[in-house]
Amino acid sequence: MNVKILHLVEGARAARGLTVIIDVFRAFSVEAYLLSRGVERIIPIGDADTAYRLKRENPDYILAGERHGRILPGFDMGNSPSQFLSLDVKNKTVVHTTSAGTQGIAGAKNAEEILGASLVNARATADYIRKSGADEVSLVCMGLDALAPTEEDTLCALYIKSILENTDTDIDILSEVDKLRYTSGAKFFDPYQSDVFPKEDFAMCTDVDRFDFVLKLVKRDDTLPYIVKETVL
Repeated sequence: MNVKILHLVEGARAARGLTVIIDVFRAFSVEAYLLSRGVERIIPIGDADTAYRLKRENPDYILAGERHGRILPGFDMGNSPSQFLSLDVKNKTVVHTTSAGTQGIAGAKNAEEILGASLVNARATADYIRKSGADEVSLVCMGLDALAPTEEDTLCALYIKSILENTDTDIDILSEVDKLRYTSGAKFFDPYQSDVFPKEDFAMCTDVDRFDFVLKLVKRDDTLPYIVKETVL
């Protein structure tokens, strides 16, 4: 198995084979929590205009997303896992657009199969890859606004790669996660940014291996690609 770690939109465009788009803070953490609470499917969208159009055509859809961390005007929720807990999402369709994660999905045109991943389902993602028998795997770290690499996405990619290569005992994942408080995760502990980056989000996004399912992109001719959960047994 040839496993490559790539970065940002350029990495998504270069991805081949079974491709994992990684966004820990917060796109694919949000999607994992949404699917765990009964969301039927999530439609990842690169541009906001398409998201608004889908909402006009389907008023029962839930709009979720952000730009530079802030909720988009007219959206039902932003990109914070802790802030949607009061919403009724069971059996709903969510349209999701973000600055990084969903841009990676939109850019991975040459991938054979696409998964979304974060720390909350990293081991499940690795187990899925291992069982798939894929020869080529691309782990794409989307970083901050898809413009600069970040510690949490790179850590997630290294953790998945280590599981695939049976070297995961070389990484003290909990210790490495704790370090994020002082690097890319520091914004969640900044009182001046608490409206955009609630402290609760840090704990939710770094709850390593919380879920036993992958976020799998389904492509069909009669609809836009959408993400569903698939449990890894």
